[in-house]
Amino acid sequence: MPIPLLALAISAFAIGTTEFVIMGLLPDVARDLAVSIPSAGFLVTGYALGVAVGAPLLAVLTAKIPRKLALQLLMGVFIVGNVLCAVAPGYSMLMVARVVTSFAHGSFFGIGAVVAASLVPAEKRASAIALMFTGLTLANVLGVPFGTFIGQEFGWRATFWVVAALGVVSLVGVAALVPNKHDSGPSNFGHELRVLKEPQVWLALAMTVLGFGGVFVVFTYIAPILEQVSGFSPHGVTLVLVLFGVGLTIGNTIGGKLADRALMPSLMGILVALAIIMAVFAKTSHNQTLAAITIFIIWGIAAFATVPPLQTRVVEKAKHAPNLASTLNIGAFNLGNAGGAWLGGVVLTQGHPLDSLPWVAAVVAVVALGVTWYAARLDRGGQGASAAAVDAV
Repeated sequence: MPIPLLALAISAFAIGTTEFVIMGLLPDVARDLAVSIPSAGFLVTGYALGVAVGAPLLAVLTAKIPRKLALQLLMGVFIVGNVLCAVAPGYSMLMVARVVTSFAHGSFFGIGAVVAASLVPAEKRASAIALMFTGLTLANVLGVPFGTFIGQEFGWRATFWVVAALGVVSLVGVAALVPNKHDSGPSNFGHELRVLKEPQVWLALAMTVLGFGGVFVVFTYIAPILEQVSGFSPHGVTLVLVLFGVGLTIGNTIGGKLADRALMPSLMGILVALAIIMAVFAKTSHNQTLAAITIFIIWGIAAFATVPPLQTRVVEKAKHAPNLASTLNIGAFNLGNAGGAWLGGVVLTQGHPLDSLPWVAAVVAVVALGVTWYAARLDRGGQGASAAAVDAV
């Protein structure tokens, strides 16, 4: 794989750390800012909605900018946002700072995925995208546990200072390693907007929202679940998050390999596995050993095995407008994150216990499977089925 993918992976590591570390710090943030756990969980929702809104907005603003320069500007926004998180005096300002940080997220991954795919032959595009997203999964192996540890020892604000420093390293990496040869998006942005008339693009985005949304019904509240249901200490939670991150890294690699071989059958198989595992976790979460095994061996692997095929699917179905479609799909991932975090918060505020969340997540995964099956059926049906889908949309 080309060396520029390393720079993209480093940046993905920094972005992934700031996105996911809030889960490990949720109890600390809630205590320090005197808010409830569900209210602190809405910081995840705010970030994810910021990505969903900011992705298309910044896609428009960066459409005519050379891709390398766009990546550098976006990383600058990321650094500023994390500094604001570190100095936020209260909950409202922290929410604003998280949204500012999130604005860089969607466009960076969207443009970065297009650059990654363009560096390799067509038959290796899913693997190239998976390698870039390896930085995101390694954030869960190293960044989130380390950031959680820093926050527990020195206060959660210290974590965001460290993440801001990671952003500086990432900016230097992009400047030094990503080549200048990649063009900007099309001069006529309306050309890219026309891709939104394609029903398969909308189905691909829906698959992403639902396929990843179920994961965040549980992942948003993973620290409270592990502490209150499984009985782990705060430092024990950090170790389990390391295991989860290792599972994500393995799953991301496997998902890329499977997507290169048979994209839709692989995606449907992964969603079936994910639904089953979520249901199983509702029971195994009550035992420390079984909870750790479920999170590492099965849940972590299945959760991120969906990412490369979902991202590849939307780029494949919008090959004439990859910048916008790829960026919108990153927004769709985070819309799923926001929806999952919101849905989990609603379940908890209605008085349901933490161990009910995996059942809700399993239902969302089943719905995602249904949408994916329908999209695959349209692929087999050809133009006639596509026309029917237009009417349905």
